[in-house]
Amino acid sequence: MKSEKGVTLISLTVYIIVMVIVIAMVSVVSTYFYNNTRSASDAITPTTEYTKFNSFFSEEVNHRNIKVVECKTDYIVFDNGVQYTFIPENKGIYKNKVKIASEVESCNFQYTVSNGKEVVKVNLKIGEDYQKEVTYTLKK
Repeated sequence: MKSEKGVTLISLTVYIIVMVIVIAMVSVVSTYFYNNTRSASDAITPTTEYTKFNSFFSEEVNHRNIKVVECKTDYIVFDNGVQYTFIPENKGIYKNKVKIASEVESCNFQYTVSNGKEVVKVNLKIGEDYQKEVTYTLKK
């Protein structure tokens, strides 16, 4: 009698076909996954740019006894020498000479004194759809 050890050619062919099918299914699922994460990251860009700007600007206005030296619609200068500037050609907001936000369509700064408090209003439009107006109160 012959000993039946090992793998036959037919079973080896079946194993290879099953492995090819499994690998094809995994690659299709991973392709959809990576395409969806890429499109999700594109959708977050305006909020990410706003968050970067807001973190820098709110840190600035929260310093004690900070004063606004000059304020125009496209820039604001504080008494500690820091200037925030919107440059429409570059679609960016700069802190001194460092770009802190990209893809900004418009940015307007307004400085007013309201009820004895110094207030800075910033109106931002990032991308085509994201628009936000934020009011910052300077600390005394």
